[in-house]
Formats: sequence, structure tokens, C-alpha cells
Amino acid sequence: MNLEHSMSITVQTSIQKPIVHVWNCFTQPEHITQWNQASEDWYCPKAENDCTVGGKFVYTMSAKDESVSFDFWGIYDAIEEYALISYTLGDERTVRVTFEDHGDYVVVTEVFDAEQVHSEELQQAGWQAILDSFKTHCESH
Repeated sequence: MNLEHSMSITVQTSIQKPIVHVWNCFTQPEHITQWNQASEDWYCPKAENDCTVGGKFVYTMSAKDESVSFDFWGIYDAIEEYALISYTLGDERTVRVTFEDHGDYVVVTEVFDAEQVHSEELQQAGWQAILDSFKTHCESH
């Protein structure tokens, strides 16, 4: 663990769908490409996901005007179906995603190590925007 990444940031949402649907939207590439963007001027043209312990995910993030793109990737550390996804990003930061099934809704919480380039507020806003996009996609499909 890189000790520079000591600050954790939390984002959360509540989704009015069954847990199986929420899990599938979060883990299946055909869904990920539909929700994985923080703003309307970005999109996710490609997603690969081996959702197993030791498996890798790679999500291509791109500006719609094609001025910039990058791969967001990591390796899965723990998977508990319908409950937990934990992974380590390429820059050694860790992310823990929990899914709390409340029957008629699911609470999704992401806790991630802050990076050192952008402010905490900017990182929290960006990750929350992606999670909000996930919620919108999940509830409309």
C-alpha cells in the first residue's frame, strides 16, 4: 500500500431496483459503457471486466470531442456477489464498493483512496457524478 494515499473519500447512492439488477448493471461491460462518465462531454467507449478475484477491468474514458482519453483500470482483490467489490487501481489506490440490499432498494457505497493531484472536493464530485449516472442508468433499464 502506498502510504501517500491515506485520505479516503466516500460517495453513495440509493437505487430503486432489485440487487441482481443493480449488480449486473455495475459489472457487465454492456451496462458499464452506458453509465461510466462524470459529465455529458465524456463517455466510455469500451469496457472489459473479469469480475473475479485477481481479474482485471479496463474502462476507456474519453472526451466526446476525442481531445483526450485514458484507460481506468484495476485488479480485483475481493468479490462477494451482490455485496462487495474491492479492487486496487493501477496507481495502487484501493476502492471498496458495497451493495446493501434493502428489498425494494439497494444502497451502493464507494470508498476510495484520494489521489494527490486533484482536490478532495473535485474527486468526490467526480466519483459522485459517475455514481449518479450509474443510478440513472440502472433505474431506467
